Amino acid sequence: MIIKHGWKLLGVVILIYTFIVGLLVPLKSGILEVSPQSVQPGRNISFRVLGYNTHYLSGEIRAWLKMDEEYTLASSQILIQNDRELKVIFGIPRFLPTADKVQDFTLLLDNEVDGAHLLPSAVFVTQDSINPAMGRLEWPPERITDLHEKEGITFPFRNILAETIRNTYFHVPMWFAMIFLFLGAVFYSGRYLRSKRSVDDFRAFTMIRVGVLFGIMGLLTGAVWAKNTWGAYWSGDIKQNMTAICLLIYMAYFVLRQAYEDPDQRARIASVYALFAFAAMIPLLFVIPRLTDSLHPGNGGNPALGGEDLDNTMRMVFYPAIIGWFLLGLWMAQLSFRIERLKERLLENED
Repeated sequence: MIIKHGWKLLGVVILIYTFIVGLLVPLKSGILEVSPQSVQPGRNISFRVLGYNTHYLSGEIRAWLKMDEEYTLASSQILIQNDRELKVIFGIPRFLPTADKVQDFTLLLDNEVDGAHLLPSAVFVTQDSINPAMGRLEWPPERITDLHEKEGITFPFRNILAETIRNTYFHVPMWFAMIFLFLGAVFYSGRYLRSKRSVDDFRAFTMIRVGVLFGIMGLLTGAVWAKNTWGAYWSGDIKQNMTAICLLIYMAYFVLRQAYEDPDQRARIASVYALFAFAAMIPLLFVIPRLTDSLHPGNGGNPALGGEDLDNTMRMVFYPAIIGWFLLGLWMAQLSFRIERLKERLLENED
């Protein structure tokens, strides 16, 4: 009994773990906003900094504007307003050590409680007079040292994503579960074409049914995520479009099954179509999005599942979540299969 149903219990336990840890572990400290964003050199500039999950009232705070690995400018004064707000003053030299008219700087903050946290391209400095040689002379030879690390288990803070980064444990694993279920349908469809056993056709049918459900859930969670990060539920991103086409292809599978009354003919045509649908999914989801620019990670040269998207703490939840959602989908497909088999037997008894 334990061996037979243990994988179902494992799936439930993993999903409970995903929900509890994925939703309750706090995010690291971060920087939400810096103003003004655009300044000119040669004067003291006071920046208003708004933090996220920060404790600025606790411990000494240090701040730097970082251009690259060589040139860094330390703040001349820091005025703490509250735990989440600072006024940071920088004396920016008259010239920058670069020939670019507009140069972006990363703002880096550090204290004992929050650790080091930063905002890339937080400040843009526009220089009217360009003199890199003079800039290299005026730029102070400062280095960033002795940075602190935030204690405890935390998820990374991304300025655009903020708390929505937790959707990584739901939106993406649902797509993985969908693909695995469609792959299972390919296996059973191929086996039906060899064996002509109706049980294989029913297994393929139920896996595609649950796979499409997971695909729709993935599409909906992605749309909500897109609204919070890109500003619209549907932005016409290449991967959004290709995913919608993929699901429409698989939905046509159900229409096709309804078009044939003869069980053998229906199963044979549906099995062939299931193989075609999976073959069409490969270029739609994994090839075409990589050939063009996309807002999604992993497409258009934007790396996926790397340090910008996942750290080691998130991987402790993300990879188990894939297993958990797949096992749940497999369980749902098994229940659906039993229902279809019961319907078949009832029809046989009526005849």
